Amino acid sequence: MSESFRAHSAGYLLNHIARQFALLLHERLKPLGIAPAQFPILLELWQQDGQSQQALVERAELSQATIANTLARMERDGLIRREPNPDDARSRLIYLSDSARSLETAAVAAAAEINREALAALDDDEQTAFLDMAARVVAQQQRMLGKAPPEGD
Repeated sequence: MSESFRAHSAGYLLNHIARQFALLLHERLKPLGIAPAQFPILLELWQQDGQSQQALVERAELSQATIANTLARMERDGLIRREPNPDDARSRLIYLSDSARSLETAAVAAAAEINREALAALDDDEQTAFLDMAARVVAQQQRMLGKAPPEGD
């Protein structure tokens, strides 16, 4: 792959940024006993505990298989428990354990620190513009995938 393409490919650059963020997150979360793949699920459960697996698939925007495997590891590691869903006998609700609940402040602080350090190369206005543009690209790709209404709706 040519260096010119890499330097001008949004997909390549954003994928590289994401992989580096994941590596940094792994380093920071490891002492807490959290894997980076568990972090998006924990974020959703810290926001609203007691969700179904399907709700987590939709809210975390991860595949059913990924969520299922990650939840199995989280249950094994004592981060979550599953309980029958009183509204749907076919599903179970996912709840945080007390130990997972106690990790929220430290885990979110670790992720925030990575963001602060990574974006330190940009001034405040550039950071705001970068995050706004990235959010617009995400929204555009969601529209391309049929996961969001067309712009202006």
